[in-house]
Amino acid sequence: MNHSFDIILIFTVYQSIGPQKYVYFTIISALYIASVFANMFLMLVIIWESRLHQPMFIFLFNLTCIGLFGSTAVWPKVLQNLLSDTQTSSYEGCLCQVFIVSVYATGTYSILTVMAYDRYVSIINPLRYHTIMTPQKVKQLLAVSNLVPIFSVSGQVCLTSQVPLCRQSIHKFYCENISVSKLSCVTNSLYRASSLYGVCVFVLSVVFIAFFVLLSYIRIITVSLKASAATQKKAFSTCAPHLIVFINFSMSSLFSIIYNQFVFVSEDMHMFLSIQFVLVPPLLHPIIYGIKNTEIRKYLIRNTRAVLSYVTCYVKSRHKLSPQFVH
Repeated sequence: MNHSFDIILIFTVYQSIGPQKYVYFTIISALYIASVFANMFLMLVIIWESRLHQPMFIFLFNLTCIGLFGSTAVWPKVLQNLLSDTQTSSYEGCLCQVFIVSVYATGTYSILTVMAYDRYVSIINPLRYHTIMTPQKVKQLLAVSNLVPIFSVSGQVCLTSQVPLCRQSIHKFYCENISVSKLSCVTNSLYRASSLYGVCVFVLSVVFIAFFVLLSYIRIITVSLKASAATQKKAFSTCAPHLIVFINFSMSSLFSIIYNQFVFVSEDMHMFLSIQFVLVPPLLHPIIYGIKNTEIRKYLIRNTRAVLSYVTCYVKSRHKLSPQFVH
């Protein structure tokens, strides 16, 4: 097809779901709404609490934004398709979704790497932490962690958009770069360049980052074992949320690779792997940090007690005033 941007793509995986689509709709709606509320709540907590205006929480704020960005690009459209008789997308819309999902994946790894560096500095060089992690340094790290994924993914999507298509059916719940590339029936130099570029982006944004994070934690563990018990406890409390989030997202990415490579799996497995990659991490990240991070947990406990105290005082005051209303 010479005019690829004029075609309509069809998501064939929805056609074999049947009545189960209402079950999927209910589950996804609940998880997506919970994810939005959890991320928005954590973002507001970071904004409102001045003591959380630190590099680690600024990076965490960016992580929640990326999670909302990725999940919102996918699930409203999936929910619409579940209730629609026709499950289609324009080629431009599909490429836009490919871009956002890819930025979500690479951007999450980038910001998790920056967070690992922040934890590394806070434990290895605690006395020089504020000298190293200056506001200017934080801005630079945020710029790099956001701009590098955007530019690298832009190159991938540009190459993919130039590959000629000869099919219109995608057996997925949403558009991904690999599924769109498979619509081509030619293996010319442009297709090979797109595939090679995708492999390079994957190696740099996943393999290299995973190796860097692994080395940083090996160094943190080595230093912590030589320190006091109090230092070890502090290192564990500050690093545990990040490590859990990193492992969770890495496992989700692994499931996504399986999802893209093994086409002939059941629709239930398709849905599970889709949810595992784009919906579960944005939902779990704020929950994990809310439970594991000491500063956020203290803020939640303190404000919960304040709200309960206010409600108790209000109820007691109303109870004291009630006899007056009787007379």
